[in-house]
Amino acid sequence: MQDQKLPQTPDILAAAVTFLGINLMWVFVVIWMIYGMIPVLVLAVLINHVIDRLEKRQN
Repeated sequence: MQDQKLPQTPDILAAAVTFLGINLMWVFVVIWMIYGMIPVLVLAVLINHVIDRLEKRQN
């Protein structure tokens, strides 16, 4: 059993990013329908800021 190679795990990053994008899109549409465009823009700027901070921390 120990000499058998284990199958390589699949790379699911592309699927996860696509899933996140689709979910983010419908959340933005729901917020837009309920509260208007301004909260959607504010949320988008906040998400962009968090992503930038994560990128700086990673590097």
